[in-house]
Amino acid sequence: MGAYLLEWLSLFFRWFHVIAGVAWIGASFYFVWLDLSLRKPPQWKTDKGISGDLWAVHGGGFYEIAKYKLEPEEMPKTLHWFKWEAYTTWLTGAAMMSIVYYANATAYLIDPSKVPFTSIGAIATSLLFLFGSYFIYEVIVRSHLGKNAFIFSTLIFILLVIASWGSYQLFSDRASFIHIGAILGTVMVGNVFFGIMPAQRALVDCVRRGEKPGKEVAELALQAKNRSLMNNYFTLPLIFTMISNHYPMMYAHEKGWLVLVFVGIITATARHYFNQKHLGHKKTTLLVIPAVLTVLLIIWMRPEPIEPAPAMPATASVAPTTTDNTPTATSTTTDSSTDTVANANTSSNSNATNSANNSISNDAATAEAVPVSASADDAMMDVVHTRCSTCHAVQPTQQGFAAPPAGIILQTPEDLKIHKAKIVTAVQTGYMPLGNITQLTDAERQQLVHMRHHFNL
Repeated sequence: MGAYLLEWLSLFFRWFHVIAGVAWIGASFYFVWLDLSLRKPPQWKTDKGISGDLWAVHGGGFYEIAKYKLEPEEMPKTLHWFKWEAYTTWLTGAAMMSIVYYANATAYLIDPSKVPFTSIGAIATSLLFLFGSYFIYEVIVRSHLGKNAFIFSTLIFILLVIASWGSYQLFSDRASFIHIGAILGTVMVGNVFFGIMPAQRALVDCVRRGEKPGKEVAELALQAKNRSLMNNYFTLPLIFTMISNHYPMMYAHEKGWLVLVFVGIITATARHYFNQKHLGHKKTTLLVIPAVLTVLLIIWMRPEPIEPAPAMPATASVAPTTTDNTPTATSTTTDSSTDTVANANTSSNSNATNSANNSISNDAATAEAVPVSASADDAMMDVVHTRCSTCHAVQPTQQGFAAPPAGIILQTPEDLKIHKAKIVTAVQTGYMPLGNITQLTDAERQQLVHMRHHFNL
């Protein structure tokens, strides 16, 4: 029942997180587009203190938009603020982090082959990693270094590269991607809370008092604009980390931290193209760069081809089918909506990744096995039932799973045919089973990788 209720909490906060994120990102993208698209107004508007205007048509009507250099002639009766979209997105994201990664740290957060954390130690390290990274960012942005766009951007890029590498040294591969996304999200909401909102409040207070905004208020307003633009560049990499859990080939790569850096460069460059386009500068080369980098990334990440395995004999040697020694997961929750065939890398997964890649070319007889008289199909299905179906069943028997991860059911040969591509990828890279909680052996892993030949897939 506990796992079932946590599934509902996960669903609720994930849904809420996406809704709030859409509202925040939509507003952010719109205002950056608006600010960059403003053009010099006619003189009569300039005389009123308007620095730029824009005409648009949408939903069957015309809109006239004007931006004041600082303050309007008088305070409007109704003034719309944009802040709760950001706060709600971060709060629901923090709730998701707690439900998925902190409540089940041993399965999703910790990789003992990297650092043998206790659950409390891993959670404390995670929080220190997140808020420590944000603190460094805030120090940089508030210093004189933050006034130079090139130096500031370079330092932030270096900080994120170090954070990406560091997260892969501390946490499971899957959690590493999420931590970088959490850092970006924390920086973005920090920009709103500690930078943009104070500047806007100072400006509004001046207008309400009937005072002319001074130099200090003008500088705060400029810093707020720069922070808003920084959020604009962070948005696409952040969205990628949010959806990356659907694609373990990204975070399970042996150089996953470098994959994340490449994706950050690609998405930020693409975002820069559109920002320049809004200014009226059509720099096509800015689209060529991310396109070329994407192709290079695809080529670099390609998996090794699978060589056909010799036909299995009628009598196969498979691991014992009893489940007496199969450990029971201590987890009480699962992130089924983002998994593919029990994704997530914990320590056993990382070890399995190395051993799986090596074992593909090794003789399966090197692993301990017990002779069982069975057909090739029966032997294969025996492995699936013992090592996979405990989670991937209509009604999972593995503790902590209220539903099959990602809705993938593996109980019949027909199920294997439907999900063959995902199974081979998951097993070959070693991120399945989750934490290797069912102790899938190298020999069995080899059998599953070559199952397409056994079942004529």
